[in-house]
Amino acid sequence: MAVVTCGLVLFDLDGTLIDTIRDLSTAVDHALGLRGLPGHTLDEYRGMVGHGVRDLVYRALPEKLRGDEAYLDACLADFKAYYTDHIDVYTRPYAGMPELLADLQAAGVKLAVASNKFQSGTEHLVHEFFPGIRFCTILGNREGYPLKPSPEIVDETLRVSGVPRERAVLVGDSLTDMQTASNGGIRAIAVSWGFCPRENLVGGGSLSPFADRASIADSVAELRRLLLH
Repeated sequence: MAVVTCGLVLFDLDGTLIDTIRDLSTAVDHALGLRGLPGHTLDEYRGMVGHGVRDLVYRALPEKLRGDEAYLDACLADFKAYYTDHIDVYTRPYAGMPELLADLQAAGVKLAVASNKFQSGTEHLVHEFFPGIRFCTILGNREGYPLKPSPEIVDETLRVSGVPRERAVLVGDSLTDMQTASNGGIRAIAVSWGFCPRENLVGGGSLSPFADRASIADSVAELRRLLLH
């Protein structure tokens, strides 16, 4: 029987639970193409994601256009309209993640999603790809609430779950996630299969400032060993 090593796991969504990069990039390229602007490669987009869709569209625009708020707003609106209608064309869970979530739930671990994706998109994808999982919170980018790395998303989930801070862990694929866990005073596990290159998560990269409270998992099997054994 599995031994539970934590009471609550907060999962980042994009790049951690599910691979969304092709749908995101296609939607941004669509909005750029409507304006005669060039798109970007998947690798370029991997370096732009993680801070919400407004920031993604901002980064995708040519630098000379980024200061025009009206232009950015219009481009963002076109992105969201297309992305909402095509949110799950290519998006899929990472292999093994649905099974891991089910096993964590069966072991009595409380589960949550902590994302910077807009709230309706976060809820849609979580419910579509993990229909049998009872998440205590599904929190995305909501008006009036700060984005990660603010600790507010951690604090809200701890309040709802009733799990003490020392028994919570955040699993994510980016510096933003590691900083969120650090700001929230909980442990972290960085996964290397997401959008942030592994070399940026180790050594002199993003994981090292949080090394006393963070681990790294290179596979879902390794993540499983860190959460259940």
